[in-house]
Amino acid sequence: MAETTPPAQVGGSEGSPRRRRPLRNALIGLVACLVLLALVGAGVSWYLQDRLVDNVDRVDDAFTGLENRPAPSSGGALNILLMATDRRSDLPTTGEEAQAPTWLPGRQNSDALMVLHVDADREGASIVSIPRDSWVTIPGRGASKVNAAFSMAGPSLAVETVESITDLRIDHLAVVDWSGFRALTDELGGVTVTVPQTVHDPLRDKTWEAGEHRLDGDDALRYVRQRYGLPAGDLDRVKRQQNVLRALMHQTLASGATRNPVKAYGILDTLTDHLTVDAEWTTGDMRDLVLSMRGLRASDVVFTTAPVRGLGREGDESVVYLDRDKGRELWGAVREDRAQEWLEANPGAELPSSVS
Repeated sequence: MAETTPPAQVGGSEGSPRRRRPLRNALIGLVACLVLLALVGAGVSWYLQDRLVDNVDRVDDAFTGLENRPAPSSGGALNILLMATDRRSDLPTTGEEAQAPTWLPGRQNSDALMVLHVDADREGASIVSIPRDSWVTIPGRGASKVNAAFSMAGPSLAVETVESITDLRIDHLAVVDWSGFRALTDELGGVTVTVPQTVHDPLRDKTWEAGEHRLDGDDALRYVRQRYGLPAGDLDRVKRQQNVLRALMHQTLASGATRNPVKAYGILDTLTDHLTVDAEWTTGDMRDLVLSMRGLRASDVVFTTAPVRGLGREGDESVVYLDRDKGRELWGAVREDRAQEWLEANPGAELPSSVS
């Protein structure tokens, strides 16, 4: 049996209470995973209290024991590993309302895995998904699917595995479970997506008719979790996840929610209630990041997936084989804040406007 480490401990808010003070011209930042990213443009005028950020729960030891790590990004660029977990729990596993551990040995894999790179000048950002079935070498454990690292030894092994794939130093970790994604979607009043052609999900016996769909939290979950019945299977599933994040960002801007203090507060309160981050990511650092990104627009964020060489099988498992050569080019471009240039040089790599 593979050796496992003790479960990561989830703590409360950091340190002593901070003096609360308003933040002006902030952006609604970080809504990911499925869940972290509703990046809001400059000129937004509303007040953000520190206690909203203090809602965020912390996971200890996300970087403990990691050795021979990649060098930090230059110029203040940041790499944030975004994860949604697939543990089937009747209780919340992330955020302030967590009633079950974020991680239990062998009980859940990472169900969505994305690297958010924020450029040093804060004028651009990129989100790169790593398909959960990617067949990779997990440090100290051998070959397996990338999503198994979280199950084997928790957040630190997931971070180490992603760093070995990307040669990017992960600065911070953000984990959300699916209940958080559902709650955030409902708080935003749902999300609109367009299905280009009718597809059927045999696992959930759900048919998605071609056309525009307004999704509540439950339907949004069904949309982003479908893999069977899609032309490219799990690769289309990744695109659906990115498509919802992109739609949430654009929708939040267009709705005027960020100009409504009550609505903005509700969105942030819901987001932070369901978010768990590494213990090293302080409230002050999160606030400073939000402020530094206040000029970033939704159109400044690009989406792509780690280059894939093909699909195959390892034993009785279906897997995704990553293209290592193209991957080195992409991750190198991300490291140097050149993701947009790489996408322009590789037509078809960027998330398309129409997603299956």
